[in-house]
Amino acid sequence: MNNSENSTPLTIGQPEVYKILGELGISFEYREHPPVPTVEEARKYWLDPEVTYCKNLFFRNHKGNRHYLVILEYSRDFNIRELEQQLKQGKISFASEQRLQKYLGLQPGSVSPLGLINDREHHVHVFFDKKLQQAQKLSFHPNDNRASLMIPAAEFWKYMDWTGNTYEFINT
Repeated sequence: MNNSENSTPLTIGQPEVYKILGELGISFEYREHPPVPTVEEARKYWLDPEVTYCKNLFFRNHKGNRHYLVILEYSRDFNIRELEQQLKQGKISFASEQRLQKYLGLQPGSVSPLGLINDREHHVHVFFDKKLQQAQKLSFHPNDNRASLMIPAAEFWKYMDWTGNTYEFINT
């Protein structure tokens, strides 16, 4: 359901997320839950087997001048060394809380590609697990880990194109 059809008040998350999704005509389902800062905790609240739930990781390169959002199907392992080899920029590491706030406007535990609405300079490059291309629906926080949105995948890719951030699909 989209924002106008949703009978549940959209009280959790950054209001700008709902505004942009509405402007883009992107439908979604909304579900509130207790704060879930990790995938392990979030799994308790996943109800829909048709939804592909994701984990989202935010990295920086060793110079601190490039930032990456890596989005994987929640059960996938991520090999940081393989990404380093692909990028050929040396070591990458998790970005600090300050960098997360600066580039995505988010707090730890609420990392989401919906945070790209706050990256007005399109600084963050996004890597998606290729497996996500087969998903019917994708689930992300609305930039607050006390709620989740389930978005039809085709509509989510429309959002990604709207952001202006570069992205690519990788094998993990």
